[in-house]
Amino acid sequence: MTQIEMEWIGDEMYRVPIPVPFPMKYVYCYVGRETDGWSIVDVGFRYPEAISAWEAVFRQLGIKPRHVQAIYITHFHPDHFGLAGWMQQQTEAPVWISEPDYAMAERVWGEESVQASEVGAMFRRHGVPDELVTDIEESMWKLSLRVSPFPVLTVLDRSEIVLGQRRWAVIPVPGHSDGLISFYQPESRQLLASDHVLDRITPNISVWPGAYPNPLEQYFASLRKVEELEVDVALPAHGAVIRQFRERISDIFRHHEQRLQKMKTLATSGRTAYEVAHLVFGHKPLTVHQWRFAVAETLAHLEYLVSVGELQKEEHRHAIVYRQ
Repeated sequence: MTQIEMEWIGDEMYRVPIPVPFPMKYVYCYVGRETDGWSIVDVGFRYPEAISAWEAVFRQLGIKPRHVQAIYITHFHPDHFGLAGWMQQQTEAPVWISEPDYAMAERVWGEESVQASEVGAMFRRHGVPDELVTDIEESMWKLSLRVSPFPVLTVLDRSEIVLGQRRWAVIPVPGHSDGLISFYQPESRQLLASDHVLDRITPNISVWPGAYPNPLEQYFASLRKVEELEVDVALPAHGAVIRQFRERISDIFRHHEQRLQKMKTLATSGRTAYEVAHLVFGHKPLTVHQWRFAVAETLAHLEYLVSVGELQKEEHRHAIVYRQ
């Protein structure tokens, strides 16, 4: 019988590893015991191992599905959102999400979604070869099957919520997604950081159709916002707990400064986003899924450089070119 190694994080809160079929192996979700039930933060990706893990968590903690009173989703990405509909079916609990990611969830995962073809069209304009674009579109369509059934969503428009019988401030931290939220508990100085600040890797910051066009600018502003909080323990959705929070933020800023400088240099005489991405990431074999993020993250850096006057963007008939 499956046993889940949960981590008690104080009072009535648990950090729960839910498996995902990606290199990071787990998404860490959070479960809080309330005075009259349970709350859940994030649910994971829809596949059998994740469902088995949740069934084990409920068994180990003695949770009856109908005792779950609230499901909070930090953002619409499938490794956090994919099981929301399944979890809602089991529990009949409301699924809360920020207003921007309510809209993006509908746009990307809804029945009428054309996001895959819009990503394909955007990538073609930025020099991605047709064969790779076709593979990316197919990969995105397959991914959408992992976000089902689609839940009934409720916009989270409150400034605080109750988790584990304590009040947590809702902190909007756009960048990784337009509507990403973290939760901050001032007395314990804990931050449920989701994908905003990670331990050993940097969150993917990407340009996508329908989203904010300069996400790296958003991300830097969000980092500065949480840098001002008194945080003893940051609890991310992937990787280890972070105890040197401000130092980790400084590391992330340094990483992006180096990446921006490298991409600026590569674009000096004029290159497409795909050409820059190939020079930065193409030294190692990438899956179709990884190529999608490599190109979209390259675009985020190039668009930021344009916004601060470090690069120019030229619209040519066949492709968009960035140059100094």
